[in-house]
Amino acid sequence: MMVTFLFIAVCFLAYSNGANDNFKAVASLFGSKTASYRASIGWATIANGAGSIAAIFFAEALLKRFSGKGLVPDSLTAQPEFLLAVALGTGVTVILATLLGFPVSTTHGLVGGLVGAGLITGPQAVNFSALGKNFIFPLIFSPVIAVAAGALVYSLMRMVRLSRGIDKELCVCVGTETQVIPVARPGGIFAAEMLPHISVTADRLSVCRQRYVGNFLGFNACKLVDGLHFLSAGGVGFARGLNDTPKIAALLLVAKGIRIEFSLLAVAIAMGIGGLLNAKKVADTMANKITEMTPGQGLAANLATSFLVTTASYHGLPVSTTHVSVGSLFGIGMATRQAHYRTMRNIALSWVITLPCAATLSAVIYWILVKV
Repeated sequence: MMVTFLFIAVCFLAYSNGANDNFKAVASLFGSKTASYRASIGWATIANGAGSIAAIFFAEALLKRFSGKGLVPDSLTAQPEFLLAVALGTGVTVILATLLGFPVSTTHGLVGGLVGAGLITGPQAVNFSALGKNFIFPLIFSPVIAVAAGALVYSLMRMVRLSRGIDKELCVCVGTETQVIPVARPGGIFAAEMLPHISVTADRLSVCRQRYVGNFLGFNACKLVDGLHFLSAGGVGFARGLNDTPKIAALLLVAKGIRIEFSLLAVAIAMGIGGLLNAKKVADTMANKITEMTPGQGLAANLATSFLVTTASYHGLPVSTTHVSVGSLFGIGMATRQAHYRTMRNIALSWVITLPCAATLSAVIYWILVKV
């Protein structure tokens, strides 16, 4: 019975993770107006699903690390009650952040859950040396590296664009509008009539979609950037699925009656559903509130994010896709001087709160389960 509850809790955590994380891969597509929200989340679901399936074959290191071994005693990670508390504490933390529109780290939440539930049995139950070396340091430094990587990739791409003579242009909207105009009638009477007139509108940079004019290696620059932008977003989604799926499925390693392949598949499905049903608030934050961006700038952020997350997954480093993707976008914003610092401050505050919140909830739930 406890294993059944654990499976349901892990699926809830995966749903919360998908709702908060899935759209991060395609935030630049939506933010730069390269694609609509529906097209963006659809592409994110496909890419994340592909990464989750790949995790079955390539993510053994993360599966072992996020089972909690080395951070807390094996006697705790062998208890379904302990892992149930971790899954519920982390899941509730992530879904609350999602409902508030904050892109937070499930990785941070899982670490907090493991530590909080472990501390209930005593301070000696947590290996604080392993916590700092294998978890905290990668989570702290990954956004800093991502900010630098995003700014660097964008600067290099801008240099290439300028050297190839590729310029940017803004759209101007020209159309017909209907306007109510008073028309004089005989006898000094005025009557209102609906008459069409031509309107020309130039809007803010964030509203107008910039397009690239020129050719690169024989290809139309605008179409080439859009195509690469979609591929890079897919790369980020794939890397996220590869990195996050085993972290969550690792909580089911204790369930001997459930094959790990089935666990990974169940987690992937729950993540996909969460992204499709509950991603809009985080989508607005990621796409519109961190920085203004063009398709080329979004492409640069995605390239930096996918490279860093894929590299971390290969080496078994538990970096946060959230920290890396937000850091890359913020790095672009700093380079273009369009970063929204107040939004970034609020996001950073939510990151600080995530770990202690998950730790507290997991500790309380584990205490209740042990007492009951």
